[in-house]
Amino acid sequence: MTALFGLDLRDKPILIVGGGTVASRRVRRFAAEGARVTVVAPQVTDDIERHASHGDIALVRRGVEPRDLDGAWFVLAATNDAVLNDAVAEWAHERQTWCIDASDAAKGTARQAAMSKHGDLGVGVVSLGAPDPGRIRAVRDAVAAHLDAGEVDLRRRRAGAGRVILVGSGPGDPGLITVRGRQALSEADVVVTDRLGTTELLVTVPYDVEVVNVGKSPDRHPVPQHEINRLLVERAGEGKTVVRLKGGDPYLLGRGGEEVHACLEAGVDVEVVPGITSAFAVPARAGIPVTQRGVSTSVLVTTGHAGADPASIAAMAAGATVVILMGVTALPEIVDAALAGGCDPSTPVAIIERGTTVHERVTRGELADIVRLADETDVKPPAIIVVGRVAQPGLLAGSVAATPEPQAGER
Repeated sequence: MTALFGLDLRDKPILIVGGGTVASRRVRRFAAEGARVTVVAPQVTDDIERHASHGDIALVRRGVEPRDLDGAWFVLAATNDAVLNDAVAEWAHERQTWCIDASDAAKGTARQAAMSKHGDLGVGVVSLGAPDPGRIRAVRDAVAAHLDAGEVDLRRRRAGAGRVILVGSGPGDPGLITVRGRQALSEADVVVTDRLGTTELLVTVPYDVEVVNVGKSPDRHPVPQHEINRLLVERAGEGKTVVRLKGGDPYLLGRGGEEVHACLEAGVDVEVVPGITSAFAVPARAGIPVTQRGVSTSVLVTTGHAGADPASIAAMAAGATVVILMGVTALPEIVDAALAGGCDPSTPVAIIERGTTVHERVTRGELADIVRLADETDVKPPAIIVVGRVAQPGLLAGSVAATPEPQAGER
């Protein structure tokens, strides 16, 4: 009978004997778990060498000796010498130290699981018979894909302290939410959602998950921000996992900082899951790079809520790319200020409505006529406005001359 245990190796001394490919793979894993790793080997791979040069691990360049195991909590025997590995396993057994024998698992006292992590949940797969690394990795990857696709209910079953997870859901396409964001939805007892972002994913949450829509539009704010903050804290206070599903990224013009502050002030545990911001993703999907060598090497992101921002007008005049979120209503004011501020009337502009979704539409023009074109095409929010030479039609097709690659030291 084999019993399976999870070991906390954080800040524990771990010894790896050997410096080849197997040792290299395990070094990364142990270091990522916060273990204090020492590698003992006459020769090591370049990867281990780099870890040691950065101070991530300790490296002893010689053959292993029994005394090297003294004080170690865990040992990995991973040399290319099966006899030596067996000897290391025996030395570990004498010291009552857990050991993986890479040559023969039966001669060690531990086996390392093929692991995948999903938020605060870890899944491990081990072989109970003869070691078969390829097989257990295939099973691990299949299970991980199933979990990350949101097809498993990951909600906590035991009562505990509530928490809030702020999730940036991306620009709209459900495929552009992060893996951790998708995992968080599977953990939610309550979802507090915006009107924008990947709300299509809400159809996948279980029916008994409470979904609270606090979405805003340019002229309608049915749930003020202080009420959203109160709702997050209140539901978490009931011991629930609350996912705050926000469009784009929570911290980019999304008031996520205010929500985190409210949670911390109330003593509520809060996690922030960054999202793919619509400021960059929407133009990219529409074929517009916000920076491009020889065209624009800087980008300013601003909001149209406050009308014409002097900093963005100055950036436009200087030739930088300016990306305006929530700017459809204020577009006439912004254009007037830009022209009055010395911006070239022929500066290309692109307005991308409902970007990355099946309803995406792009309206292109020049600064001098974009307001008229927006009126004629009846542009509606949500939309991203890109101002600058990068919005020129055909840019990526080669209509703008490429610049030579920099020489050494110019990057």
